[in-house]
Amino acid sequence: MCGIVGYIGDRNASELLVESLKRLEYRGYDSSGLALISNNGISTIKEAGRIAILENRLMESPIEAHIGIAHTRWATHGAPTTLNAHPHTSSDGSVAVVHNGIIENYLELKEELHEQGISCVSDTDTEVVAHLAALLWDGDGVSTLRSVVRKLEGSFALAMLHVSSQDAIFVTRKDSPLVVGIGDDEMFLASDVTALLSYTRNFYFLEDYHIARVDRQGANFFDMELNSISLTPVETTWDLFAAEKEGFDHFMLKEMMEQPKVVVDTIRPRITHDRKAVRFDSIDLDETKIGQIDKIFITACGTAYHAGMVAKYLFEHMAQIPVEVEFASEFRYRKPLVNHRTLVIVISQSGETADTLAALREAKKLGARVLAIVNTVGSSIAREADDVIFTWAGPEIAVASTKAYIAQLSVIHLLAVHLATIRRTMNALEIKNYLEELERIPDKIDIILEQRDVVRQLAKRFAHGSDIFFIGRGFDYNIALEGSLKLKEISYIHSEAYAAGELKHGTIALIEEGTFVAALCTQSEMVEKMISNIKEVKARGAQVLGITCERTPQISQVADMTLYLPDTPDALVPILAVVPLQLFAYYCAIERGCDVDKPRNLAKSVTVE
Repeated sequence: MCGIVGYIGDRNASELLVESLKRLEYRGYDSSGLALISNNGISTIKEAGRIAILENRLMESPIEAHIGIAHTRWATHGAPTTLNAHPHTSSDGSVAVVHNGIIENYLELKEELHEQGISCVSDTDTEVVAHLAALLWDGDGVSTLRSVVRKLEGSFALAMLHVSSQDAIFVTRKDSPLVVGIGDDEMFLASDVTALLSYTRNFYFLEDYHIARVDRQGANFFDMELNSISLTPVETTWDLFAAEKEGFDHFMLKEMMEQPKVVVDTIRPRITHDRKAVRFDSIDLDETKIGQIDKIFITACGTAYHAGMVAKYLFEHMAQIPVEVEFASEFRYRKPLVNHRTLVIVISQSGETADTLAALREAKKLGARVLAIVNTVGSSIAREADDVIFTWAGPEIAVASTKAYIAQLSVIHLLAVHLATIRRTMNALEIKNYLEELERIPDKIDIILEQRDVVRQLAKRFAHGSDIFFIGRGFDYNIALEGSLKLKEISYIHSEAYAAGELKHGTIALIEEGTFVAALCTQSEMVEKMISNIKEVKARGAQVLGITCERTPQISQVADMTLYLPDTPDALVPILAVVPLQLFAYYCAIERGCDVDKPRNLAKSVTVE
């Protein structure tokens, strides 16, 4: 959500900043802007709408500069207008700032500024930061930024320019990500490493309340007492091509097509050669520690939450340990029953999801051990968790998560085997058979992806409907939730997912002639029950797409259309079953003319509550 970039060096700053902003478009935004320091002082250019508008303006009136900051804004305080776009400047023009996050006490600060004769011209919470920085300027950017931060409540990643320090950018953060990229006689900064992969692979990751002075020779870091601190650079293995479309029409399609490789990359290094065990190098959960745990609590948001629901079934069935799953946005407000005997698992693609990070901190405060499943090395959640398992999905650019979700499920299956091995709830033969089946999953995903033309035709048939329902039982209900979310996210079709057994308890009243129902039937023990549910909705006029395994041909006898998945053990089918639902959502969005990679009102990384 929102994006920050900054540069100092010998290159044309405006061109580099615009190109870097483009790489952050996937995060969601509705306006953009930049601030440059040149011989004429600080120049600020900003526009509502797409970055292309800003780029055209700069082409018409180029500015020669070698230092600058830039921003893509996703509106929270104030409408998405040019006036409310970042950067924001002080009344005297001496300061320009960009900001991700929310300043919770901005109204009080506005009143303080007003009492000193300083009025804000925008509706944003960020503008107060620029005025405060100008008011508190003491000749040094680091100490001034420290003074500003002490007055702020809320979350922030801040980058500041001052007209008196034309050779440096000053930055700080709290609860919102910010990285400093390392170059050769040039330095970069961004809210996401993907913005800078064209220029560097080496980054400093700021911790909360770190303050940095960044010049072309490097960066100096300080704590809130202005003590100098040392940070270790981190090299990312993500490459530029992974963040490009590579000939695909959309990032989402490219990322779906990458899913077989993602599963291989995620599971292969962690399965022993004899397939008798799973090895995680990055976690310290041995037999003693697992023996001290009497409950697992999983917390996440959105798609990651759906992965957590699959995990609940797996951990309880395979490792025989009780599991609760809760939305991260609700976790710390419900006074969860968490203590030192609880393992809390947090799941996040970005590692910066604000609600999930808050849940992690609450869990640690309550004495729990926290295990994070994340995709981004160096992220806040990865750094603050006690143990981390990385999903190795590479950069995911489309707002709607596909390959990151598949990677999360892959890790969850490995973790289920690991826990079952330690707790001795699976024997050696069961473990070997399970891991062998897991290793076959990538080839089976390939088979499903090859059916995408069939899915495209289904999407053309139903893309212009007003309501679509997804039903399933057990694992299939969890996957139905994810399929429904994907459809809503990118096609804007109203869709709902229901546990099929609940149809008669009210939901069936919504089924009428022509209603489209996607019925997942992949669980062996649920076939007869699902056939009954399919008949119930068809009796009310529904058009039914059955999604089932090849071993269940009888579904085609009751459904209007049937998509078959390769036969797979019930517990592993969720990794396969979600793929046709991802494709269906994608092709529905295409048919409706939607912006697939950047759906309206949504952001990739939700860094505010």
